Amino acid sequence: MKPPVKVLFVCVGNCVRSQMAEAIARHCWPDIISPESAGVSPLGFIDTTTQAVLREHGIPFDGQFSKGLHSQKLRKPDVVINMSGIHSKALFPACDVEEWPVKDPFGEDIDRHRKTFDDIEARVTLLAARLRTRATSAD
Repeated sequence: MKPPVKVLFVCVGNCVRSQMAEAIARHCWPDIISPESAGVSPLGFIDTTTQAVLREHGIPFDGQFSKGLHSQKLRKPDVVINMSGIHSKALFPACDVEEWPVKDPFGEDIDRHRKTFDDIEARVTLLAARLRTRATSAD
């Protein structure tokens, strides 16, 4: 069996969208995705409403923390998922980047966070399916 694909989820503050994506991928798809997250301008915390929504879904986020793109703790990713809204070539000139236009719910109510969670969960599920298909077709 091949090792999981290293996926870096990126948003602006690394406190909502990318944290959700990392937690969902780690919880639901650890056999195919080895996730990390980072922010263009990290805020240094995981949003409390984001934490509440993850808990509602039974998705742990233990060990996750807000960090920047240049953190020494990050591994070199195989795939970058860019949710920042900043053109990916400016941020990742030499990486395989997928753009996800996910609305940032930072500062909005819990219902907006729930909708964002649902959007990200669906996208991560599709990503896992594509990566699994790619891995099995390469065998």
